[in-house]
Amino acid sequence: MAAKFEIYNDKADKFRFRLKAGNGEVVATGEAYESKAAVTKGVEAVKRAAAAAEIDDKTG
Repeated sequence: MAAKFEIYNDKADKFRFRLKAGNGEVVATGEAYESKAAVTKGVEAVKRAAAAAEIDDKTG
């Protein structure tokens, strides 16, 4: 199974997303958004940014 973004409503009825790996494990979560359109834009922004993201290892 491929990774997927899930959009859901939290307990405060705000929109959120989580990124799940192919094995179903949650690997990232998003902030609370006021609308479905806004959370969808947030998902798209993460997809664009992650494609070119570098690893910044601060472990020494």
